[in-house]
Amino acid sequence: MHPCFFGYGSLVNRETHSYAEASRAQLKGWRRKWVYTQERGLAFLSVIPDADTTIDGLIAEVPNADWAALDAREYGYSRIISGTSVQHPRAVGTQISHYSVPQETWVTGGANQILLSYLDVVVQGYLREFGAGGVADFFATTEGWDTPVLNDRSAPRYPRAQTLTSQETALVDQHLALRNAEIVAA
Repeated sequence: MHPCFFGYGSLVNRETHSYAEASRAQLKGWRRKWVYTQERGLAFLSVIPDADTTIDGLIAEVPNADWAALDAREYGYSRIISGTSVQHPRAVGTQISHYSVPQETWVTGGANQILLSYLDVVVQGYLREFGAGGVADFFATTEGWDTPVLNDRSAPRYPRAQTLTSQETALVDQHLALRNAEIVAA
C-alpha cells in the first residue's frame, strides 16, 4: 500500500499533476490561510489548525513512497502526517500526509500578493471536483482575503497555470468581489 498526500490547493486540480487515482477526501481540524514567506516572495496557501473546520481536497498515492518530486513542488512547506484527520475512501491504515508552511517562516507586509493565475487553478480544481458549492466552501474556509490579488491572467506567473472558461473566471471574480478583494494590475 502506497502512502498518499492530501492536497487542498492547486493539487485539487488534476491538470497540475500526474498522480494517478486521485480521489476526493476531507481534512478535519484544519483551515486554509494565505501566507507570505521571503522564500517564495508571494502569498500561497497553507493550512492552520482549526478544530471547528473541515476542508475538501484530493488524496492520491505517492508511488513507492518517493516524495522527492512532490516535496520539490511544495518547497517552503513541511510535510505533516495527517493521522486520522483525513476522511477518505482508501483502505484503513493508508498513511496520508499534508503540507503546511511553518508559522515561524511567515512574514507580514512586503510584496504579499496572491497570484490570480494560481487562484484560478485552485478554483478550477474545486469547481470540477466539488461543484459551485465546493468553490463557495473553499472561499469560506480560507483566511487572508485581505491580501491583494495580482492580476497576472494575461501573462500567468504561476508555472502550472491553466486556461479557464469565461464562466470559470467569472466565478473566481464573483467570489473575490464578495470578499472586497483588492485586485492589483500586473
